[in-house]
Amino acid sequence: MKDISLLLIGLLVSILGIVNITGNISTIHSYNRRKVKEEDVPKYGRLVGIGTLIIGISLIIGFILPLLNINIPLEYVIVPIGTLGIILILYGQFKYNKGIF
Repeated sequence: MKDISLLLIGLLVSILGIVNITGNISTIHSYNRRKVKEEDVPKYGRLVGIGTLIIGISLIIGFILPLLNINIPLEYVIVPIGTLGIILILYGQFKYNKGIF
C-alpha cells in the first residue's frame, strides 16, 4: 500500500475530469480558457475532461496492477495512457482556445 498516493491523485484527477466533461470548466485556469467561445464551452470541457479523466484512470490502474500481482512496470502503463490524455487536452486547447495559453 505504499503507492496509495497514486490512487488518491488518480481519484482527484478523475473527479476533475468528470466535472469538466459536464461542461463546468471553472477548474481549468482562466488563461487556458479565456479564448474559448461560449458556444464551444461544452465541447472544450468534454475534450479536456476526457483527457483529464484518462490521466486519472491511468494513475488508478497504476495503483491496481501491483495489487493484482501483475508485474508490468508502471511506466509502461501510466506513460502511454497518460500521454493519450495529454494529447486530448492539447487538442482541445489548440482547437478551442487557439493555443496553449
